[in-house]
Amino acid sequence: MRLRVLMAAALASLVAFVADAAELRVISTQAPEQAYRALVPEFEKASGHKVTTVFSGTVDIDRRLASGEIYDVLIMARPSIDAHTASGKVVADSRIDLARSGIVLAVRAGTPRPDIGTTDAFKKTLLSAKSIGYSTGPSGVYLIKLFQRLGITDEIKGKLVQTPTGVFVGSILSNGEVEIGLQQVSELIAFPGCDIVGPLPADIQQMTQFTGSVMVGAKEVAAAREWLKYLVSPAGAAAFRKTGMDPG
Repeated sequence: MRLRVLMAAALASLVAFVADAAELRVISTQAPEQAYRALVPEFEKASGHKVTTVFSGTVDIDRRLASGEIYDVLIMARPSIDAHTASGKVVADSRIDLARSGIVLAVRAGTPRPDIGTTDAFKKTLLSAKSIGYSTGPSGVYLIKLFQRLGITDEIKGKLVQTPTGVFVGSILSNGEVEIGLQQVSELIAFPGCDIVGPLPADIQQMTQFTGSVMVGAKEVAAAREWLKYLVSPAGAAAFRKTGMDPG
């Protein structure tokens, strides 16, 4: 009789666990992707939830949301999250800052590493480079303004190569299409065929804050909040650090 009771209790717990399991739909920019993918299996195992994620560039995500696509969780740079909150697509009190990422300069693996130790050295490196790759994402938006600030826009505009939304700068760097590449550290650090020279000098560095939030109209709100909390857990912080990002 006792065994039957225990088995019934175990079965009831299993049924409740399965009933509570959710299928989360997430859309995210690519900067947190490496850390994010490392965290999904453990979260799924611990929670019973299934996480399905679309990774894309900022321009494409904005286009998808404008067309009416709804996900449970949205992860983007903080300014984009703020904009989507203002437009009514994001639940304001659900926003959680996940990690920050700086911009680095990289070269094709095995090629000489230029000097970028100071702003003046960085400027000279850009002026002497044959071609420069950058993205359509937050780092690319900042770099265009930085080039103007440094007074070199006219001199380098003919050698700038911008990747389409969702395409990593590392792809055109590793295949030799460009001589140097600039992008978020987390997007270049694990890209095969690229060597990171280092971050931009501190006085011109731009740290981008990536933030997660629950979308208005989300079907799995409770599970979405669980996932966001897990991303800022000690395990999440460790995963972000491994990809060069600062957690929080």
